Amino acid sequence: MTFVDLVRKSAWRKPVRTMLLMVSVATAFLIYGLTTSFVDGSQGSTAASDDILGVMSAAGRTQPMPLSYLNRIGAQPDVATVGYMTRLRGFATVEKNIIPVSAADPERLLNSNGKELGLTPALVGALDSDRSTILVGRALADAQGWTVGQTITVTSFEMAKQDGNRDWTFKIAGIFDGETASTDTYFVVAQYNYVNALRARNKDTVDAFIVRAQPGAQTTELAAKIDGLFANSSMPTQTRSEKQFLEAFLRQYADIGLIVNMVVGAAFVTLLMIVGNTMVFAVRERTFEIGVLKTLGFSGSWIMALTLGETLFIFFVGGTAGLVLTSLATLITGPSVGLVFSAAIVVRALAMITVLALATGALPALRALRLPIISAFRTR
Repeated sequence: MTFVDLVRKSAWRKPVRTMLLMVSVATAFLIYGLTTSFVDGSQGSTAASDDILGVMSAAGRTQPMPLSYLNRIGAQPDVATVGYMTRLRGFATVEKNIIPVSAADPERLLNSNGKELGLTPALVGALDSDRSTILVGRALADAQGWTVGQTITVTSFEMAKQDGNRDWTFKIAGIFDGETASTDTYFVVAQYNYVNALRARNKDTVDAFIVRAQPGAQTTELAAKIDGLFANSSMPTQTRSEKQFLEAFLRQYADIGLIVNMVVGAAFVTLLMIVGNTMVFAVRERTFEIGVLKTLGFSGSWIMALTLGETLFIFFVGGTAGLVLTSLATLITGPSVGLVFSAAIVVRALAMITVLALATGALPALRALRLPIISAFRTR
């Protein structure tokens, strides 16, 4: 019988207890996987770029800026291209069914961050047929069941047309998928000229400019230069990278990273207490057997390795199950709730499985190592 066989048989000598421990480990790593996937998805750690800058009003995201800022921003030497957008926040059918609409110049959007969004010249060209045509992100299209050629109506919460009507009708010309799985595609790209011509207020204004820096440019310095252009104007700006914007936006509601770390930490501390306490009792139950093994010539270090191996086996099986469940949950609901399950999460999880298993099994393993043979036989 090999060492691995002995570890496996030792772990399954009490199958109910072992299964409960594995379920506990799987639950802890399911919590870790889901929360970390949410952080990666919401903060865009794998998709947000430091080379793309967002220029918004220093007074707040809801304050519009003059479209005339476009030429001054584009004239900066370190600016490769600049686009712009205005938000039309509304709903479809019922108010709970929120539909985010970004009205932009399609060609400028293609040049500024079309690569990240998965836009192509063919998709942008499909908008030429009518100003009311739109592009829909894959996540939103899948969630709503929308298809190319379908006509939809978005009722705006605030942006009214010149006739007072808040219903905006669009025709879907294409669906974009995003460059990676972590790219946010839960929104609509409408044509700015169409929205700007029909809206009753804030004509020729935008909510944000999207700036792509030249290769090798220092984006921090470029952001300061752009803000300096309008520092003394009636509408000063605040320029941030895409990643900084996402992080700042989430911090308006809560420190997501801190909350996730606290939840995961509590889960793992509880796991250490449960598995560690159970393994201590398991070794205590085997005191006589440990004495017999030592009498037969097995060294204390070999018995210690056997105990640690059993703990590793429990953690590996349970942790793998938790990660598999996370992967399935991401595949099923990921696009709609922003879960991004990456290889980096798996690598970190495997490292934590090893560390937690060794930390949990250390105390019972040391007890087995130091147990005198005479003391072991006295238990019978």
